Amino acid sequence: MVTLCESQRHDHHDVYAAQCPCREVLDLLANKWSALAIGAMEEGPQRFGALQKRLEGVSPKVLTATLRRLEERGFVERTVYPAVPLHVEYELTALGHSVAQPLAQLRDWVEDHMDEIA
Repeated sequence: MVTLCESQRHDHHDVYAAQCPCREVLDLLANKWSALAIGAMEEGPQRFGALQKRLEGVSPKVLTATLRRLEERGFVERTVYPAVPLHVEYELTALGHSVAQPLAQLRDWVEDHMDEIA
């Protein structure tokens, strides 16, 4: 029985394998707030307040946790500018930009087909 991604090979992962770390990444990217935050940062760096305003309905706690998870996985870079008050910006890394396109397609598909979904 294979429990890790294709017998622990690093050149191929199997998201269907129970212990595959791909599942954690899939869970992160399939989260609505992650998908929306990545979309909001496609046009460039964003401050926390701007992201919160754009992502209507997200609480500061949930947005903070989402941004931290995206940063930990390398999708987002957080830059702190020394100022009073503190100025923090979030922007997509190259990895974040690479996943932005498929997530945009998913968001577009949902908007286009919402009326057909029961």
